[in-house]
Amino acid sequence: MRTLVLWFTGLSGSGKSTIAQAVARGLTERGKSVLILDGDAVRGTLHRDLKFSSDDILENNRRLAALCSEALGKYDYVLVPVISPFRRGREYARRLLEPHFAELYVKASIEECIRRDVKGLYKKALAGQVENFIGLSLETPYEAPSSPNLTLDTAGEDVSASAAKVLEFVEKRTEKA
Repeated sequence: MRTLVLWFTGLSGSGKSTIAQAVARGLTERGKSVLILDGDAVRGTLHRDLKFSSDDILENNRRLAALCSEALGKYDYVLVPVISPFRRGREYARRLLEPHFAELYVKASIEECIRRDVKGLYKKALAGQVENFIGLSLETPYEAPSSPNLTLDTAGEDVSASAAKVLEFVEKRTEKA
C-alpha cells in the first residue's frame, strides 16, 4: 500500500480541519482508508507537554511527521490539518516523508481569519490573553509556503470546492504513481 500524506497548512481559522474532514469523507466513499492527525487534537492529547514557543511548535511538527511516518503503509491517506507556521518545519516533514508527502496551503488572510474567529482565539490573542499567537506574534509569524503542491483559497471558495480540488489533486497524483 502506498500512503499519501496530505499536510494542510494555514492560519488558525483558514479551514484546514473542515476541508480535511470533507476530503476524508470523499476518500472513504471511494473505499480508501484514511487517518486524520488533526493538529489541535494531537496537541491536546499526545503533545500536551508542548507550549507555543517557536521551538515547541517545531517539535510538535517533528512529532506529527514521525506519527505520519509510522502510519505509512497502514492507510491509503494520512491527512494532517495543522498550522505548521514555519517553512523549516514543513520542509522537515517533506524530507522525512518524501515521496509520500504533499503540502496543501489553505490560504486565507489574517483579516479573514480574524473575521471568522471560529474558536474565539483571535479575540483572546488581540486582548492579550493568548501569548505567541501564530500570525499575530513577532516570535511566531506564519510563513506561507513558497511552492506548495496545491493552494486552496478559502476566502474565495467554499469547503466543497476546496475538497473537490484536493480530491482531483489526489486522483491525478495517484495516476502518476
